[in-house]
Amino acid sequence: MTHAPASLFPAVQAWKLPLNNDLTAAPAMAGRFGYFPLAGDHLAAYDVESGALIWLVDAKVILQPAVGDDLVFIVESTTVAALSRKTGTVAWRVPLPDSLNVPLVFDNGWLIASTMSGTVLALRAADGGVIWRRELGAGLHARPALAADRVYLATAAGRVVALQVDTGEVRWERRIGGLPNDILALDRRLYVGSTDKYLYAIDAAKGEIVWRWATGGDVVGAPVADNRNVYFVSFDNVLRALDLGSGVQRWKRPLPIRPTRGVVRVGDAVIVTGVTRSALAFSLKDGSPVGDIAAGGELAAQPFSIEDAGTPSLVLVTQDFTDGTMVRAMKRSWEPPVTAIAPLPKPVLPPAPAGAAPPVGVVTPAPTPSTELPADSAKSRPRHSSAH
Repeated sequence: MTHAPASLFPAVQAWKLPLNNDLTAAPAMAGRFGYFPLAGDHLAAYDVESGALIWLVDAKVILQPAVGDDLVFIVESTTVAALSRKTGTVAWRVPLPDSLNVPLVFDNGWLIASTMSGTVLALRAADGGVIWRRELGAGLHARPALAADRVYLATAAGRVVALQVDTGEVRWERRIGGLPNDILALDRRLYVGSTDKYLYAIDAAKGEIVWRWATGGDVVGAPVADNRNVYFVSFDNVLRALDLGSGVQRWKRPLPIRPTRGVVRVGDAVIVTGVTRSALAFSLKDGSPVGDIAAGGELAAQPFSIEDAGTPSLVLVTQDFTDGTMVRAMKRSWEPPVTAIAPLPKPVLPPAPAGAAPPVGVVTPAPTPSTELPADSAKSRPRHSSAH
């Protein structure tokens, strides 16, 4: 039996963590731990639940880290290094033939790196050993994606390329109308947006285009999916849900903001962000608005969705001139909503005899006090602060 996903809403702030420094690259999250590249050539590891600093090391991190197998993988200029998640000590470091132009991707003991010149390398995550390399002739336009036994690449030459994960052998190439963006790779199909204003569904086995959907603007970031639909945003300021199999549009929702990142799925909602101080949530079922999460600052990275014991939460990283870089977690509030009850009509009572006490439960108004102060009382009147 398939259970419906839980809801994040009504959402409340569970905690916040000041980082006291600016980010130099997007952070990485893994469970309750976050890894933050900071100005001053530092990488900090935090327990984001408690706010405790786990470790702080010197590292000039230029791209978002990757996390896996108890290691944190970072890119420094023309080297890749692996650090212990527990201590931050260097487990291994290997040189690269050129600078990387997209973040590292970890999957099942493999680390995929791509250089600006178009060299793709598969590294063994345990020790950094090079398993294979493949020359594509063009750099990547988005980070690699892995699914089943394939590595999928979106190149700056307008091609989507599938490589065999264990050998690097090219299985197929497919040119599309524009530059492909981040790929959502599932076992049977890929879903990828492009700068030609289309979202493409591509057969994973053969590379054939199954369907494509026209939008009014370039598709932004990676799509997300559930077992029914694929969800994505585009620069026509619209959020769409298309059927995974047929590509039929299930619903669309005009947005009040211009999206700047791909969407994030959290529980039964999809999150959209832009150059704003809030994250907007829409129902997976029909696209109806379900929440507007105040971030407390301008979002500095894509939100992170975390699920703990079936309860979703959303982690937001913001930067603000006053507060600096702040990490906030939003969780569902289980407090029941307060329902206002309309007051009962005032009872109609018979007139009381002169001098009689009022009936029980009926409050008589107090005499209106004089607004005039006794002489010299203004000097001794206490001052009350207007602050609350």
